[in-house]
Amino acid sequence: MRFQNDESDGQRLPRNVEAEATFLGALLIDNRVAEDVQIRLRPEHFYEPLHGRIYEQALKLLDKNMVVTPVTLKPYFESDEAMKALGGPSYLAKLTGDGAGLIGARDFANQIYDLALLRELVSVGRTLVESALDTSETVDPKEQIEEAETALYRVSEGEAQEGGVRSFLQASTEALNNVERAFNSGGKVSGITTGLTDINAKMGGLHRSDLLILAGRPGMGKTSLATNIAFNAAHRYLRDMQDGIAPEDSLGAKTAFFSLEMSADQLATRILSEQAEISSEKLRMGSISRDEMHRLAIASRELQDLPLFIDDTPALTIAALRTRARRLQRRQGIGLIVVDYLQLLQGSGRANDNRVNEISEISRGLKTLAKELQVPVMALSQLSRAVESREDKRPQLSDLRESGSIEQDADIVMFIFREEYYHLAIRPDQPDGNSTPEQIAKYSAWETDHQSKVNKATVIVAKNRQGSTGNINLSFLSEFTKFGDLAYDEGPEEY
Repeated sequence: MRFQNDESDGQRLPRNVEAEATFLGALLIDNRVAEDVQIRLRPEHFYEPLHGRIYEQALKLLDKNMVVTPVTLKPYFESDEAMKALGGPSYLAKLTGDGAGLIGARDFANQIYDLALLRELVSVGRTLVESALDTSETVDPKEQIEEAETALYRVSEGEAQEGGVRSFLQASTEALNNVERAFNSGGKVSGITTGLTDINAKMGGLHRSDLLILAGRPGMGKTSLATNIAFNAAHRYLRDMQDGIAPEDSLGAKTAFFSLEMSADQLATRILSEQAEISSEKLRMGSISRDEMHRLAIASRELQDLPLFIDDTPALTIAALRTRARRLQRRQGIGLIVVDYLQLLQGSGRANDNRVNEISEISRGLKTLAKELQVPVMALSQLSRAVESREDKRPQLSDLRESGSIEQDADIVMFIFREEYYHLAIRPDQPDGNSTPEQIAKYSAWETDHQSKVNKATVIVAKNRQGSTGNINLSFLSEFTKFGDLAYDEGPEEY
């Protein structure tokens, strides 16, 4: 029996035409065979095109609640040239001549699928070789490498074949698993923990495929909060593994931190400062006591296995970042990505020097990455200077810098706001022996007001596709660049 032209390259392509015929025979005898495999197995997975067309037509009939047999399929293949070469529609009856495929139908389907992946890998390899042999001036080798990594990732994840369609049963099962995680955590967290009780209570943690934007003006503590969250998620995962909790049940995650502004050692210094409770400034200057050095050594030893991976490569393009993230997930199994910060990323260069279009491309790329890897992506963002010109310095969605697409693409937008920062700017002169009673009273009133703002921060959840918006009060110890929970009598303010 001869199907395709088995010459040269075709002979080297992985396939098992006999397994395809046997599987189709089993399907025509017992239509229930399709129930287990049709979500994964698609017509293009068949090496022989005729077999792919038979399978495709069978699925169409099943979708109409029709019985699929050689008789019901016959009208659709009477004019099929490939089937005519095999004796016409009678070939359909031949497929059912041996019922042996009923015993291992799923195994045959798995083999058809696996061989299709291998053929896709061969195709990627050939394309890579052909592209590498192109030495024209318009060719960018780095771009070729990024495209090759993207193609390989799709093959490894089965994306090129499986598509993104899931049944409601699959989707609802995942939703119930999230509810169960939240229930087991005391009704607070269904995603990845931020390590901050009030943020978890507001958002339920960080959820897979979500793009979160954490924005603020310089000096508000964006990087500090992002570093705290990244550390808390990674540390929770490490602790859960030490406690024997299964990775899928952990509320933590292996975390990738792409730092385009700070170096890896600077971020590590911040984390060590927070954990050892030693001033980050003292660490940078080296002016620490023997006791503090001891605490630092203990913190460093305890965190040596922390699953936090820092990439401090400057001037990354969005394509390069996605490639590196895929590689990290494939090798390390990362479950959370943090990008500091969005405006330092570069686009593909196709935006014609239009920064707004470039930022739109970047924000869409980050959202696509979150969905592709099924992990939350937290991207930091600068705010426009419009904040500084208002009397009320609290950020608004309209302050997101350079593009409204950031707000559009994000699932959650959070602003970090520290009133203490702005209140210091209006500090009156400190009274001395020559000060008037009015000056003394003015300073005293400022100082009293300032005490209510010291070491406090507000996270403003301005957009939340999955829940409510509102304000979250946190503590902030600038000496250690550390955010924490802040006790208050009333719940978070809704607005």
